[in-house]
Amino acid sequence: MSAAILERQVTIDKFQGDSILAFWGAPIAQENHALFACQAALKCRKFLHKLEEEWKAGGLPPRTYRFGINTGEVVVGNVGSASRFEYTIIGDDVNLASRLEGANKNYGTQIMISDATYSLVKNTLIAREIDIIRVVGKTDPIKVYELVEEKEKVDEENARIIKNFEAGIHAYRNLQWEEAISNFDHVLQISPDDKPAKVYIQRCREYQQAAPTEDWDGVFTLSTK
Repeated sequence: MSAAILERQVTIDKFQGDSILAFWGAPIAQENHALFACQAALKCRKFLHKLEEEWKAGGLPPRTYRFGINTGEVVVGNVGSASRFEYTIIGDDVNLASRLEGANKNYGTQIMISDATYSLVKNTLIAREIDIIRVVGKTDPIKVYELVEEKEKVDEENARIIKNFEAGIHAYRNLQWEEAISNFDHVLQISPDDKPAKVYIQRCREYQQAAPTEDWDGVFTLSTK
């Protein structure tokens, strides 16, 4: 994993348990910091898919792996005391990246990026809008995306999945539950294991039984990190 992300001019901050905290844009400014971060995640995902096939061939169970990517203003430098300090990164936007990593669990996705990141890479990479969420510890909702692939590598099947999913999202936010379910069903016909589509179908059916309040804004509030 370290080798894969180091190819994209990264600063590895630390290893936290089984995770890696890394950042771009410091100590040297990088114009394409968001793109480098997304490309590194895609490279890691490719590596992990290959490793997973080896695990399964050896009789081991499949593993889960998640990435959270955010772009924003942060504090970078030597943080600590006179007796002990480390070169690290801190701030709300760092915390948000961590929350996005965890938010993948709610949708069965692997690489979740913020709207701030997507706005900087959308001309090069394809992402699927997943939801508008409010993460633990923050009051303002954010739009989040699942990073799919580089544009030139997206096949017709993935393009159809994204198109139907976007139509389902639009219907969902307009309280058109049956139309939303129909679009998400189309996604499942193409990719039967698509977990985000299954999540939305379940939500739609729940809202059919108990309609949301009049002030419902379509934001999903996460209850866990």
